[in-house]
Amino acid sequence: MDDAYSKSSTEVLKFFQTSEETGLTEKQVAVALEEYGYNELPPEESKPLWRLVLEQFDDLLVKILLLAAVVSFVLAWFEDSEDATTAFVEPLVIMLILIVNAIIGVWQERNAESAIEALKEYESDNAKVIRQGSKSLLTIKARELVPGDVVEVAVGDRVPADIRITRILSTTLRVDQSILTGESVSVLKHSDPISETRAVNQDKKNILFSGTNVASGKCRGVVINTGLATEIGKIRDQIMQTDQEKTPLSQKIDEFGTMLSKVITLICIAVWVININHFNDPIHGGSWLRGAIYYFKIAVALAVAAIPEGLPAVITTCLALGTRRMAQKNAIVRSLPSVETLGCTTVICSDKTGTLTTNQMTVCRMFTFSDGSQGGAQGGDGRPLAFDEYEITGSKYAPEGIIAHMGKKINCAENPCLVELAYICALCNDSGLEYNESKKVFEKVGEATETALICLVEKMNVTGVRKGGMSNRELAMACCHDIQNLYRKEFTLEFSRDRKSMSVYVVPHNSEHGGDKLFVKGAPESILDRCTHMRTRKGKVLLTPESKDEILRKLATYATGRETLRCLAMATRDEPPPRSQLDLSDSQNFKEYESGLTLVGVVGMLDPPRSEVISSLRDCAKAGIRVIVITGDNKATAEAICRRIGLFEEKEDTRGKAFTGREFDMLSVPEKREAIRSARLFARVEPAHKSEIVQFLQEDGQISAMTGDGVNDAPALKKAEIGIAMGSGTAVAKSASDMVLADDNFSTIVAAVEEGRAIYNNMKQFIRYLISSNIGEVVSIFLIAALGMPEALIPVQLLWVNLVTDGMPATALGFNPPDMDIMEKPPRNSKEPLISSWLFIRYMTIGVYVGAATVFSSGWWFMRYSKGPHVTYYQLTHHLKCSHQPALFAGVECSIFESPQPMTMALSVLVLIEMLNALNSLSENQSLFVMPPWRNMWLVAAIAVSMVLHFAILYIDVFRKIFQIYALNLEEWMAVVVISLPILLIDETQKAISRAVSDRRSPLREAPLIAALWLGYAAILFFFPL
Repeated sequence: MDDAYSKSSTEVLKFFQTSEETGLTEKQVAVALEEYGYNELPPEESKPLWRLVLEQFDDLLVKILLLAAVVSFVLAWFEDSEDATTAFVEPLVIMLILIVNAIIGVWQERNAESAIEALKEYESDNAKVIRQGSKSLLTIKARELVPGDVVEVAVGDRVPADIRITRILSTTLRVDQSILTGESVSVLKHSDPISETRAVNQDKKNILFSGTNVASGKCRGVVINTGLATEIGKIRDQIMQTDQEKTPLSQKIDEFGTMLSKVITLICIAVWVININHFNDPIHGGSWLRGAIYYFKIAVALAVAAIPEGLPAVITTCLALGTRRMAQKNAIVRSLPSVETLGCTTVICSDKTGTLTTNQMTVCRMFTFSDGSQGGAQGGDGRPLAFDEYEITGSKYAPEGIIAHMGKKINCAENPCLVELAYICALCNDSGLEYNESKKVFEKVGEATETALICLVEKMNVTGVRKGGMSNRELAMACCHDIQNLYRKEFTLEFSRDRKSMSVYVVPHNSEHGGDKLFVKGAPESILDRCTHMRTRKGKVLLTPESKDEILRKLATYATGRETLRCLAMATRDEPPPRSQLDLSDSQNFKEYESGLTLVGVVGMLDPPRSEVISSLRDCAKAGIRVIVITGDNKATAEAICRRIGLFEEKEDTRGKAFTGREFDMLSVPEKREAIRSARLFARVEPAHKSEIVQFLQEDGQISAMTGDGVNDAPALKKAEIGIAMGSGTAVAKSASDMVLADDNFSTIVAAVEEGRAIYNNMKQFIRYLISSNIGEVVSIFLIAALGMPEALIPVQLLWVNLVTDGMPATALGFNPPDMDIMEKPPRNSKEPLISSWLFIRYMTIGVYVGAATVFSSGWWFMRYSKGPHVTYYQLTHHLKCSHQPALFAGVECSIFESPQPMTMALSVLVLIEMLNALNSLSENQSLFVMPPWRNMWLVAAIAVSMVLHFAILYIDVFRKIFQIYALNLEEWMAVVVISLPILLIDETQKAISRAVSDRRSPLREAPLIAALWLGYAAILFFFPL
C-alpha cells in the first residue's frame, strides 16, 4: 500500500481487513505469506566461481598471452632434451602471471558483492504482533511478518518492516532514520494522515521505515510493506541494478589493449609470412614443417615481447603506493582503480551533515534581556526593551570555548539572567556528554540539540567550578553535575507536537535557591505565547505586546539569512502548583501547567561548518572542480550553510542553483539536464534523487565523486565513478564505496584528488616507459626476422626484462614528486587518449632506437668486436645457409651463429638502454638538467637494483644456463654503454621540441644545449669508435 501515509489509520486497517485489537487471523497470515513472501531481503544470486574465473580471461591481451603460453608448452614438449628445461620456463612464467591476475580479479568481484549482504544487518530479528485476537503481544520472527500485521515497537527497537502508525502509546515518538534519509536529528512521528500527495520519505511522519531505530517512545501500527517492497528493499534492488562504471584509466587501457592486440596479431602474421621462403632452408633439415614451426616460435616470441606483461603489476603497485599515501591523509581506498579516477574528477557531490559540517550541534549565539536605554519596544516597567547578545566559541562537542559580549569575554556568573538560563539548559535536559578514551574525543549521549545545551553550560560555568587538574572524563559535565546537585528533578513533562516544548519540575535542595520551579524549553514562538513576563538583570518585568513583537523580529534575524540558526527559548514558572495538584496522567494538561511563564532568554545553534572547508572549496574552484551539496535537510538550513562556507555569496540569488528533491522532480528531462549544469545544492533529497543526479552528470560527460554515509546512499555510491563513504557511516555505504573517509572530512577528498592527479601523471610516465621499451623489443625481433640475422633475444630473456628488470624502475616512477601547480589546472578530459599523436611519435622514436640499438649490438659482436668472428653482413644475414654453402662461409664456424655472446650483448644493451629511458621518464617535458635523477631516489635505487640483478644473471652459472647468456668483458661493456647513451640525447631533443610547442616559442632557443649534447656524444665515438 504505497499511499498509506495519506490515509487515516482506520482506512489503512480496513484496507488490510484487520483491527488494532484483534490483528490478522492465521488464515489471513497464510494467504498474505503466499502472496507477499517472507519479510526478508533475499540473497543475491552470485556468479559461480568458474564463471568469475573465465571472465578474467575475457581480454584480448590476456587471450594472446594465453595462446602464447599454450603454444610455448606444445613447442617445449618437442624440444631437444638439453633445451627442455629452459623451454618450459617461458610458458610457466606466462601462466603464473595470468593466474595471479585472475585471482586478483576474482577477489575484487567477490568484494563488490558485499554491499548487498551488508544490508542484512538492518533486518530486525524479532517482532511483537497481535494475532487471532490475542490479549497479549506475541513475539515472532521478523521474517514471518506480513502486510496487515498489527505491530508494537518501543524505544531501542529496530523497526521490522514499513509500518503505518495507528496509535502512539507514549507522550512522544522519535525515530532515528538517518541511515535511510540522511536527517541529522531524530524525527518526531505522529499518527495523523498527511495531505501532501507527493510527499518524500522525510515528510512521511506517520510511517516507520524498516531498519530504522526507535529513539524514544512507543507505538502501534500496521505493516504496509515487507521484504523487497520496503524502502530498504527498494535500495537493495537499486544496488542490484546499478552497474559500476569502469574508471577512465581502465577504459583507456582496454582501448589501448584492443589496439595493441590487433597490431601484435598483424605483426606476428607478417613476420611468419615474410619468412615463408626460408621454411625449406637446410638449417631446418629441408623440412617445410620444421621451418614453419621455427618461425612460428619467433612470432610467439614477438607476441611476448610486444605485450607489456609487467604493466598490470606496475599499475597495481603504483595505485597501492598511492593508497598508502592517501591512508596517511585519512582516505582509505577500497578500490585501487578509483585512486587514479580521482585525478579527473570534475564534480564532487558532497553530503552536508558531518562532511562539510562537524555533525555536532553547537550553540553559537544567544540573547537575554537587559535594562539598557536602547530605543524600541517598551518593557513592562516603561523602559525601552534591550537585548544582551552573546557569541559563543567552539564548534564541537567539547566543553571548551568562551562567552563573549560585544567582543569581550565575560564572567557569566555575574549576570543573573545567564545563571538562570544555564540552570534551565542543565536541568531541562535528558542528554549528556562523555569523553571517549579510545577515540580521544567528547561524544554526545542522547539528542544532539540537548548535548549542545550541555556544552553551553560547561562553557558558561556559572557555579564557578575549578577545573584545574580534572580529567577529560570529569570535565565533560563538571558544571552540569554542580547544578544538578542544587536541584532535584521531580518529574518531566515530555515534548509533544502540539505545545512544542518540554519542561522539568525541580525542587531545590536548600532554601537558598528559592522554592519549586518549572523549567521550560521549546520553540520560541510557542513559548512566547505562554509567557507573561521576561527576566532582566534587575528582575522580572511584564512582557508587553510591543516587547513580544520586538523579540519576534530579533528571532527572525537568527532564523533567516546567513545564520539560519535553530532557536530554543528558555523560560521558567517561578511558583508552579504543588506536585500533588498536578494530574500527570493526561498530557492534555501539560500546556496549562506550562503557562504564566517568564522568558529568560533564547539560544541559537547550528551544525557548524568545519573550519578547513572554506579553504578546501577555494582549492576546488582553482582546480576547476564544481562542488554540489546534497542533503536530506531542509532547503533554508542547507542554503545558510552553503553561504557560510562560501559556496553561495552572501546576497546571491539561489534560483536555478538550489533545488529541493520535489522541485527537481517537477522539471522536465531537458530542464533537469540544464539544472544539473548550474546546480550547487540539492535539499530534501531521497535515495533515487542521488542516483538520478549521478546519471545526469554522467550523461553530461562529468566525472563525479559522490559522498554518503547511509543505507540510502549505497546505489548512488556504487553508480558514481568515485563512491566515497564516511568512516562513521553504515556498513552498506562502505561496502558500496570506492573510498572511505576515516575522518568524515571534505578536505580529505580534496587532498585525495590532488594525490589522484599526481598518480595519473606518474602513471603516464611509467606507461610511456614500459610501452616505449616494448616497442623497442618488437622492433628488435622484427628486424632480426626481416634481416635474417641470428636470434638476438629469446622469450625467457624478454620475460625477464619485462617483468623484473623493467618492473622496478617503472614502479619507482610512481614516486615522482608532483608538480607544484597540480591543483591549479583544470581536470584532464577523461576522454583524452592515453597516447596522443605526439606521444605516439615520441614512443615510436624511442622504440625504434631501442630495437635498432639492440640489433646493432648483436651485429657489432659478429662484425666489429676485436675478439669476434668478423663475419660479413651478407654472411650474418644468410647464416642459415652456412652448413650447406661452405664456400660462402670460408673460415667461419657455423656454430658461432648460435653463440650466447651476441645474445648477451643484445640483452645488456636492452637492459641499460631501458634504465636510461627510465631517467627520461622522470618528467614528460622537463630536461634532466632541471629534473635531475636525485629528485626521485626511489628510481635511482630501482635502477641500481635492476642492474645488480642483471649482473647476477650474467655472472652466476645457474642463471647463465637458464637465460643462455655469458659474462661480458670490459670492451663489450664499453660498447654496451656507447650504444645505449643516445637514448638520453634523443629524448632530450624531443623534450626540447615539446617545451617549445607548449610555451609557443621557437625551438631554436633550445638548439645550443641540444647541439652541445650531440657534440659530446660525437667526442665519445671519436675515442671509442664502434
